Amino acid sequence: MTTSHLNGHVAGEGGGGGGGGGGGGEEELRGQQHREMAVDCPGELGSRTLPVRRSAQLERIRQHQEDLRRRREEEDRQLDLNASLRLRKLSQNPHIGIDNPTFQQDTALQPATASHTLLEFEELLLSLKQVQGCLSDQQSQSDVDLVLSLLNKSDFQSALKIHNAVATSMHRPSPPYPHTHQALQLAMEVRTLIHTSQNKEGLELHNLLSDIQLQALLLAHDSVAEREMQPETLPPQGETVTQWGGETVKIIRIEKARDIPLGATVRNEMDSVVISRIVRGGAAERSGLLSEGDEILEINGTEIRGKDVNQVFDILADMHGTLTFVLIPSSQGRPPPVKESVVHVKAHFDYDPSDDPYVPCRELGLSFQKGDILHIISQADPNWWQAYRDGDEDNQPLAGLVPGKSFQQQREAMKQTIEEDKEPEKSGKLWCAKKNKRKRKKLLYNAHKNDDMDSEEILTYEEMALYHQPANRKRPIALIGPASCGQAALKQRLLNQPERFAGAVPHTTRSRREGELSGRDYHFVSRQTFEAELAAGKLIEFGEFEKNLYGTSTDSVRQVINTGKICLLCLHTQSLKVLRSSDLKPYIIFIAPPSQERLRALLAKDNKNPKPEELRDIIEKAREMEQSCGHHFDAVIVNTDQDKAYNELLRLINKLDTEPQWVPSSWLR
Repeated sequence: MTTSHLNGHVAGEGGGGGGGGGGGGEEELRGQQHREMAVDCPGELGSRTLPVRRSAQLERIRQHQEDLRRRREEEDRQLDLNASLRLRKLSQNPHIGIDNPTFQQDTALQPATASHTLLEFEELLLSLKQVQGCLSDQQSQSDVDLVLSLLNKSDFQSALKIHNAVATSMHRPSPPYPHTHQALQLAMEVRTLIHTSQNKEGLELHNLLSDIQLQALLLAHDSVAEREMQPETLPPQGETVTQWGGETVKIIRIEKARDIPLGATVRNEMDSVVISRIVRGGAAERSGLLSEGDEILEINGTEIRGKDVNQVFDILADMHGTLTFVLIPSSQGRPPPVKESVVHVKAHFDYDPSDDPYVPCRELGLSFQKGDILHIISQADPNWWQAYRDGDEDNQPLAGLVPGKSFQQQREAMKQTIEEDKEPEKSGKLWCAKKNKRKRKKLLYNAHKNDDMDSEEILTYEEMALYHQPANRKRPIALIGPASCGQAALKQRLLNQPERFAGAVPHTTRSRREGELSGRDYHFVSRQTFEAELAAGKLIEFGEFEKNLYGTSTDSVRQVINTGKICLLCLHTQSLKVLRSSDLKPYIIFIAPPSQERLRALLAKDNKNPKPEELRDIIEKAREMEQSCGHHFDAVIVNTDQDKAYNELLRLINKLDTEPQWVPSSWLR
């Protein structure tokens, strides 16, 4: 099954779309043709420059010439029609000879308009039978039998009825069309040119053109011609449904503007070209006239049945303006219009349609990166959603295809299974070490699973909503990063503005020392109270030092927020789940290390001289944190320079006051 794509015009669909297969299935699918092929996708998705629409004047002249040619052909075919009528007469009464006067009289009584009627199917069958009776060799008779069997098929007869119906409605002769509305002006120019002519014919023509009555006639001609040659008003969009021999034919007209693609896809089903997808944002979707399952017979008079999607691509590449479709409506009927609400999601994975063997139409695939906001406008196909990338709505009128959530989860699970099956089973210590290392990592993840990340192992999308923080309730800023990446120093620089920033007062179970004030230095609580806060999930982070418990509670953060200040936190990734599940709406910034050499130089300023393996561990730890928790980060700052990192951090914090931000929709419910 092959396909093409109706964007500015048509595309096709067939083949992949599911997410299954064994170990070599993906490589095999990469070499196969995709189900849909774009014709005029907008922007970087590919486009085609279409020629300017012909004027109404040239179209009317062409139609007039076509009518003249058709009439000549009908006259030339008159003899063939008369012959067919005589064969029918012979079949009804074989005893009547061709020279019989009665037969000649009956033939002469046929109406003069017979040459303008379409050839009837029964007449064609009778003619073939008569021809078969005159053939002597067996091979020729077998050939005629083959043709007769083809003509007797119901599919052929239905197609012929549809063709006759369309030909009758579309091929009507037009009246004579004026060639110019400046006949008087041309006549005056000719008269001026021959004014000095001494030729007899020239003088006679000059006198004729100077006649006032002829000039009045030409002026009247120009007045009528000027009205006739005004550009015709394009027919409005709409549809006409006609019944012919049990077949319902739908004729629709869609006006496709130059900047709006048609937006539909088709697939090949044997010789048929069937619409399989209506893409949001295109002219087809806006008109509401095309439906999934409709079979396309003709477009602007060009027959489509029997053509593959590549031929449909070439045909539609040069079509524009008003597109007239002749369709057989879907047997399912037109579904009732469904008003889908737009869903905004944050992507938790990277997607490149050019590297996806399952995407139905690679040209329609919408690429995105982890952290991008996608506006999902249609989930009618659960496997392939239609979406816009945030910020691209004005530049890309046509929606793109992205994998649906369930489909993405299924094929990622399949990919993980395939990768595990492909693990080389090597003998010896090297294989055992690798196996044990992978096992240790898995156990480490499981140990933190209940109090760390979301329970959903395969990350796909998270529903989001826009949120503008109130002036009196600032979002807490959480700085995340491995040790020695500078987040503590950045926090301290911000705390040098006490009128704007503050840190949360931690809880502890140790006794208060001299000079300490409860609520300023620590919240001094009993061990029982501390453990109750921990059990209630109110502690964002906690630890034990010298048999005393320390921790930061959500209540402490809320106290800072209630003062109108911005609460600053330096946290480990394990603290993110409690922080994000609270009502605090944190803004999480990842402080990433620079290159190994640059990191060494930054630490040297603090009189630190780490070993190369320690530097590599810091960078590796940052990579692991970003891989496991990166979908929770709102921003990333690479700390190549302390001053630059501070200015960037301050810019991000200031932006929260001026611009709405995307947050999980669950925070606003």
